[in-house]
Amino acid sequence: MRTPHNERVASDISATTAGQKHNASGRQKPCAERKCILSGESADRDGLIRLAVSPEKDDGTHDVLPDPLARAPGRGAWIGVSRSELEAAMAKGKLRGALARAFKGAKLTVPDDLPDLIESALTRVLLDRLGLEMRAGRLILGSDRIAEHARSGRAVLVLHAADAREDGRKKLDQAWRVGRDAEGSGDRGITLPLDRMALSVALGRDNVVHMALADDASAERVQSVLARLLHFLQADDAIQNVRGTAGDGVSSAAGHAADETTN
Repeated sequence: MRTPHNERVASDISATTAGQKHNASGRQKPCAERKCILSGESADRDGLIRLAVSPEKDDGTHDVLPDPLARAPGRGAWIGVSRSELEAAMAKGKLRGALARAFKGAKLTVPDDLPDLIESALTRVLLDRLGLEMRAGRLILGSDRIAEHARSGRAVLVLHAADAREDGRKKLDQAWRVGRDAEGSGDRGITLPLDRMALSVALGRDNVVHMALADDASAERVQSVLARLLHFLQADDAIQNVRGTAGDGVSSAAGHAADETTN
């Protein structure tokens, strides 16, 4: 994807970089903020979704497409709304007006299935990140291995497939609480908006139902992309626990995605 003019616009970059992140040494580093073209609110760009446009088509128009890794050159527009809010903005014509202001002079085509495209793109980014962590040897698979790491306090983040059995999920969550000296807290791992089939296919392993990460940096990388997907899907209970606390490592990952299943 590219844009008609390789220049930045106000919607693509905020004047403030008040947000802070921590690098590998634990030192704070500034995070650029972006403004949502629909809500007008500014936030860390890692928590927003960037939209870019395709090369010019034969009819002189450009398709508006998700750019989940924010790597497409040229202009970009950022949104921080949920899927239902995006669909409402599309139905009312609010999105088209906001995009027209962001991509000045460009003839735009907004796909009717833009919400589906965004959800698919965010899901792919999450699966790719999990795959990278697995190939680096940092993703723990198998209930027994996860339970061992959890009880010993080495599991930073515990994840469950959407169709994980309730008893298996509770067993690992309890082991995780024990290892974190958090018995009685009700803390739970995160139930992903993906079933075991999707996880197994993406990771190239059989029957991937539960996963864990024992490395803070790895967990934060997964949390970053997962939080965007959960927010877009309005899994509010899980969102509050996905984001790590700056300077304190990764926070509790309690909660479940809103559309989980418990077969």
